Amino acid sequence: MALELYLDLHSQPCRAVFLFAKTVGIPFEFKLVDLTSGQQYGEEFGKVSVMRKVPVMKDGNFILTESVAILKYMAEKFLAPDHWYPADLQQRARVNEYLAWQHKAIRAHGTKVFWFRAVIPVVSGSEVPKDKMDSALEDLTQSLSLLEMKFLQNKPFIIGEKISLADLVAIVELMQPVGTGLDVFEDRPVLSAWKDRVRKQIGEELFDEAHKVIMSVDGLAQAFERNGMLELLRPQLLKMFN
Repeated sequence: MALELYLDLHSQPCRAVFLFAKTVGIPFEFKLVDLTSGQQYGEEFGKVSVMRKVPVMKDGNFILTESVAILKYMAEKFLAPDHWYPADLQQRARVNEYLAWQHKAIRAHGTKVFWFRAVIPVVSGSEVPKDKMDSALEDLTQSLSLLEMKFLQNKPFIIGEKISLADLVAIVELMQPVGTGLDVFEDRPVLSAWKDRVRKQIGEELFDEAHKVIMSVDGLAQAFERNGMLELLRPQLLKMFN
């Protein structure tokens, strides 16, 4: 029985799960949960996950949330090539190290810049104040520098010569601000070369397919507004100004 993956490719973690399953050749049924229309809050999805977030994986009667947990589960269940999540203790620890760090760094800072550039101007009716935007960009810049200096160094990929789950999780997060027109790879030759290697390893056509919706993000805020989601999101988003 194929896995059921509940996804919306606007979401970075969903793209990581989608790309991994496709790249490794894991059979799955794509179950779209349209975040712009609030399907995650609907009765049907609530029967799948009380977390009300995507991605969600369903393997028979077994339901798993959280993208990192899903990625590791798929890697082990489907015996993915070892480089994705190595059996070697120290290599696996390096993957886990990056996955633990990125939540409060690359993911948090990239997501904030994304919302500041793509959605909050529509929610608030005005551009994000310059000091707030500058602070968000500075945080993202610091995280990008740490990704280069601490995790990539002079290696082709985060843990060495081969791609791993760490690279996959990293690239989908960096593409989020890129979708708003902010080229985070500009003037960063190490990061740019790494991106090209990751894209090639995944497959350029598949990589571009997964990121198509985020590269057309101009209509995202309008979709939220059209579907009545802005009022629901407004209090949460405006907290970012505090």
